[in-house]
Amino acid sequence: MRIMHIITDLSLGGAERMLTQVVPSNVKNGGPCATVVSLTDEGAYGAILRDANVEVVCLGMRRSVPNPVDVIRLAKIVRSRKPDLIMTLLYHADLLGTVAALLAGVSPRRVIWNLRCSNIDFSRYAKSTLYVVRLLSLMSRLPGVIATNSHAGRLAHLALGYRPRRWVYLPNGFDLDEWRPDPADRMVVRESLGLADDAFVIGMVARVDPQKDHATFLAAAQKAAKARANLRFVLVGKETESLPLSDTLAERALTLGVRRDVPRLMRALDLHVLCSIYGEGFPNVVGEAMASEVPCIVTDSGDAVALIEDTGLVVPFGDPTALAEAMLRFADETLEWRRKRARAARAIIEQNYDIESVRRLYLKLWREVAASL
Repeated sequence: MRIMHIITDLSLGGAERMLTQVVPSNVKNGGPCATVVSLTDEGAYGAILRDANVEVVCLGMRRSVPNPVDVIRLAKIVRSRKPDLIMTLLYHADLLGTVAALLAGVSPRRVIWNLRCSNIDFSRYAKSTLYVVRLLSLMSRLPGVIATNSHAGRLAHLALGYRPRRWVYLPNGFDLDEWRPDPADRMVVRESLGLADDAFVIGMVARVDPQKDHATFLAAAQKAAKARANLRFVLVGKETESLPLSDTLAERALTLGVRRDVPRLMRALDLHVLCSIYGEGFPNVVGEAMASEVPCIVTDSGDAVALIEDTGLVVPFGDPTALAEAMLRFADETLEWRRKRARAARAIIEQNYDIESVRRLYLKLWREVAASL
């Protein structure tokens, strides 16, 4: 069996990271031959996929309204590879991948859309994205399956008018050897960042995007920092190095930008925050923190609340006072209380979301769809 994955890009994002874990793992374990098509460039993960014997094709499309010539180029790639199945990730790839399949003579029932978000606030993005999603809702009977990585994502897309032949739940999975606690590594990383042994370190790993609401995190950090002298803050992700910091936070916060050593950085944290105000599906970073025995504060976006269960705390959207209070709640608790929650958080990931079990779910779906045609 040969499967083609079509994705908007291969940058450092949750969907891209999940693709880069599942596809090579299946190839390594005797799964289907795979081709990954990036509509733009190879980003951060193209070389990793190639090293894992996955064919990577980059179309170099501009990040704007697609040129019909690009769609024809994509159709030619589909026709030349003759995939048994096509799985698309992210809205523009869903649209272009489906159209290209039709142009190449591939039955749309061989196409699987893999949805990665929930209730997007389209007013914060280009109007073209909303138009694409409206068109996709009309086309949603075409693909053989629509998969979601979250229950919230399914409900959100039902509300948008999606009516597929079949829904399937494909949660995110995590490499528990990569995302793990390591006390020795924690000490080395904290020392390299200038973080004292007695500092209580609160992190947020997220690109700067309206969805992630860094403004609320920074306002909460400002309030919490004034209340406790030992609090320190670490922000990691695209454009975090350009975030404006108050005088107080300039002395207490590290803004590290894009980093390739996030698993090690995560081990240096005592607490992780994801205060997104909309759109999360199954937030990878929350699972990664939990697997690293770092408890989390989250908002009720996507499946984040269901994921953390009782190991973390939930705060309202856009409420820096509530977030600061939750930060202080963790900071003021005993070390044993925090460790108990941290161990329970990792146990949730071990029992439900290890990458091997998720890999098998993907493989099972691919085989089912292929066998049904």
